[in-house]
Amino acid sequence: MALISKKKVPFNINLQLRKYLEKYRREIKMPVQYGDLLRFESSINLYDRFGNDTLWQTVFFPYSDIEHIYEGLKQIYADLKTDGDEKVIQHLTIDRVDLCTYGNTQPFRIRIVNRVNENFDYFYIKKADSSRVYGMELEHLLSPNRMSYLTFRNTLVEEHIVGIPGDQFFKNDIINDPNIIHRRLAKEFVKFNERCFVRLLGDMHSSNFVVDITPDFEDVYYRIRAIDFDQQSFEGKRSVYMPQYFKQNNKLIELGMKYITPESAKQYQIEERSLIAGRLKVEEQRLNELMAIMARDEISSPENTAQLSAELARYYKSDKFLKCKTMGEVVWTSLEQVLIHKF
Repeated sequence: MALISKKKVPFNINLQLRKYLEKYRREIKMPVQYGDLLRFESSINLYDRFGNDTLWQTVFFPYSDIEHIYEGLKQIYADLKTDGDEKVIQHLTIDRVDLCTYGNTQPFRIRIVNRVNENFDYFYIKKADSSRVYGMELEHLLSPNRMSYLTFRNTLVEEHIVGIPGDQFFKNDIINDPNIIHRRLAKEFVKFNERCFVRLLGDMHSSNFVVDITPDFEDVYYRIRAIDFDQQSFEGKRSVYMPQYFKQNNKLIELGMKYITPESAKQYQIEERSLIAGRLKVEEQRLNELMAIMARDEISSPENTAQLSAELARYYKSDKFLKCKTMGEVVWTSLEQVLIHKF
């Protein structure tokens, strides 16, 4: 079983990481920041369509602030989606701003609606944390998923990642729907487990990922996507970086035990590592820049770094991990294992 040792502390974005974000157009000036949204004057509990408390609160801003905040939020949405092209926001309106009242980060979720066709979308505004930035950037470079996010000073803006939240996937018994192809879902969980472990993304229990279901002309495909990157290479226990060790994921683990043989699991792990190795080569320059910054950054404690280095050294039978002084160096050494096909 994987357990998080204690509440993770946030880490500020340092100057080197800020320059990296500017270079790759992630850092832009924003008209509204996280602190501005804290100036709401009242709130009400938000319930879902079944009358259940979502633990989010819809917040309301003073009349004197609301026009500035809502126009600023629409501009941020344009920056996030269309590189700042304001023509796309002419028919958009801010329908609701919600605050998450549980968890560590207390993000704001903005619901934006197209007045012409009533289509809607969401995006999130959070306090910036370098762990989360490293996590999203590694996801963008090394996974099959593209990440859209922006930063400005101590503010982080993220797109909404579409999919069925893992906990709802289990709670609503979607996993046992007769239309779900369990063998394919189990295969994807093996590959997701490997992606998280290789790049050391932790805490991937069912509340922190979504299941994306895509019908094809004669089959259905599944993609499990991380939606929370706070625990990028912070903890010292190797098991924290392997979703297979979280009891919240037991239903997926049971599918794997039923449908996946040890031989096929090994095959899927090798396939996923080969794909990561290919992305490492394609994004070599950008990844080298990122890892050079990450290797010098303080994103964990010396105790966690030493523990994880020792556990990975035993797992891979490689003393190279024991030479790592920072968690960034541990991540880079872990990524190198896929390049030398050591598994």
